[in-house]
Amino acid sequence: MVALFRQEPTVGVKFVSAGTAACIADLITFPLDVAKVRLQLQGEGLKGAASKGKGMFGMIVSIVQKEGPKSLYNGLCAGLQRQMCFASVRIGLYDSVKNQYSALAGNSISNGNVGIRILAGITTGGMSVLFAQPTDVVKVRMQAQVTGVVPRYAGTMSAYKTIAVEEGMRGLWKGTLPNVTRNAIVNAAELVCYDLIKEFILRKQLLSDNVPCHFTSAFGAGFCATVVASPVDVVKTRFMNSGPGQYSGAVECAVKMFREGGLTSFYKGFVPSFIRLGSWNICMFVTYEQLKRLFTHMSQARVVPPVPKLYAGTPPKDLVQVHKPNKPFRTIVINQWY
Repeated sequence: MVALFRQEPTVGVKFVSAGTAACIADLITFPLDVAKVRLQLQGEGLKGAASKGKGMFGMIVSIVQKEGPKSLYNGLCAGLQRQMCFASVRIGLYDSVKNQYSALAGNSISNGNVGIRILAGITTGGMSVLFAQPTDVVKVRMQAQVTGVVPRYAGTMSAYKTIAVEEGMRGLWKGTLPNVTRNAIVNAAELVCYDLIKEFILRKQLLSDNVPCHFTSAFGAGFCATVVASPVDVVKTRFMNSGPGQYSGAVECAVKMFREGGLTSFYKGFVPSFIRLGSWNICMFVTYEQLKRLFTHMSQARVVPPVPKLYAGTPPKDLVQVHKPNKPFRTIVINQWY
């Protein structure tokens, strides 16, 4: 008889891995995010609009030429703060929330059910906003600042303080409704699509559970998320960056956008959004999968070098071995480093 043991990451491992992976992805793709925000704000009288009509890479070149390379990382500090809060909750708690919903249904519905997955994605996506909305507001405003023009804020901490003083605590949670909507949609699209694509690839044995599989799944998830979330993302960006009294709410912002530019205004910057979100998803999910494996091994003090998928070994002491009496028992430990 053969017993298989798989090291399942704990909630803590997933929580830390998600936040760390998201920060690494942000460090790599942040210039794309800055360019995306600038493109989404075109048409609002943004200074430096000479770049209007250019694509994402044209915008990046323009920013570097006019403001210097450092401007491509405006708001990075707030961005990393945001990811540690957002990603840890919306990605790190996703599996746990799936299991909870399945349990509430009396386990009559599997946690692999698409409806359960979508509900879990919406839940953790919305929850993450309640924890980290101020970091998102500051990030967007810092990214919108044009170097060479008198800045609205001297730095990240100054932005938090200035917004709180001038606009009150309500200002730090400005755009919460569109952001909850956006993150719920993005999270459900990203995680559910990633799960489904990955499971399809593994079930059809097109790839093994390794980096190429994670890369392909993340790319597909990024495209799906961009398609469904782009309209809300544009409204969120414009409303968060608006000054006091410019819009009475996110709904008025959306109505004005529709009147001024029609439906196409909601997909302003779609290509840069996809380039940014797609590349971010690839960086994040590939890193997340590897960090989960690394931290799981570290937490069990069993970091091992790469070996074949299956190898004979002794299972951890805390694992319960179940086997038939009088049957020979042979342990096979599944290594997750392939």
